Amino acid sequence: MNERLLEILPDIKAIAWDTCHKIYLLMDEEQVELMVGYGYGDDMIKATDSTPEMLLNTLEDWYANSCGLRFIQAVTTKDDPNEGFEDIIAQFSDSGEE
Repeated sequence: MNERLLEILPDIKAIAWDTCHKIYLLMDEEQVELMVGYGYGDDMIKATDSTPEMLLNTLEDWYANSCGLRFIQAVTTKDDPNEGFEDIIAQFSDSGEE
C-alpha cells in the first residue's frame, strides 16, 4: 500500500467496503455510524476488533479483489461533508487512466 495509508493507519476507527470498488477508511466514530446506517455493517471492520496489521491485510485483500473502478478514501466528519474525503489511492491511479 502507500505511505499515506501507513501514516494514518493507527488513527483509523474502521474500514468499510461496498464489495465492488469503494473502500473507506473511517477516521471518526460519526463516520462509523453513518456507514452502518448506509448498510456497510456486514462489510466493515472496526479497529477495536482488529489490529493495524490485520486492517492493512484486509485492505490489501479488498483492493486486490475490487473491480477496476476501485479507490480508497479516508473519510472524516467536517462541517461541509464534501471536505471530509481524502484520496488515499485515487480511482484509476493504478491503471494509467487517471
